[in-house]
Amino acid sequence: MFREAARVSEVASGNNAEAILVNLSSLNFFNNLRADPKNKQFAVIGLGRFGRAVAATLHRQGYDVLCIDSDENKVAQVLADRLATHARQLDSTSPAALKEGGIFEQDTVIVAIGNYVQESIITTLNVKEGGVPHVVAKASSEIHMKLLKKVGADHVVFPEHEMGCTLARSLTRPGILERFELDPENSVVEVLVPESFVGKTIAELRLRSSYGLNVLAVSQDGKFEINPPPSKQLEQGAAIVVIGSNQSIERLPV
Repeated sequence: MFREAARVSEVASGNNAEAILVNLSSLNFFNNLRADPKNKQFAVIGLGRFGRAVAATLHRQGYDVLCIDSDENKVAQVLADRLATHARQLDSTSPAALKEGGIFEQDTVIVAIGNYVQESIITTLNVKEGGVPHVVAKASSEIHMKLLKKVGADHVVFPEHEMGCTLARSLTRPGILERFELDPENSVVEVLVPESFVGKTIAELRLRSSYGLNVLAVSQDGKFEINPPPSKQLEQGAAIVVIGSNQSIERLPV
């Protein structure tokens, strides 16, 4: 589960910047896409680093992906790299072009334009008014995010913001290896076993009563033991996956 973020980032093209950009929000983003079993056909509008990474991941998972960009070279490159089922050059600010290109027939459209705010907003509005049931849009600022929601985006991702939050957490809580936010107040985290926990069993630590946390798994050398027994003894270098409130997680010893 927690290794999925890395896998998502790697499929794009080997570009480190592209990998970093999509890594931070991959769990929330792709779980959101998988939530509806009706999602069979996807279109990605905007073939920058984020758009390419999303298209590549969905395509490798066996979904039908249509890629769109106004730049002919980017469209040709996506086809050459085999990151999508189909790719077309068109102006996404034109409703007629979107309709002719088959965008309105997709189950989910990801507007990955991001850095061009006006084009992003107009495209999102066009796609939503065209009847696409699920529209995901990439924002480049908080104002951009609010505007995208105003014009009908069903889900907005803000990778740069999430990247900053992730970096800040990694600097202040280096023991936390991965974090999956369930909502603004609760998370699932993979954390290195604190020094004070080494040699003790899960029962002895009493994480539920002492910290308000439940242990989901214990990992050692990349292998996970799901639902470990209370008698499981924690070793140096191992990690535990726990679920609970962010406030409780912050109480864990460093």
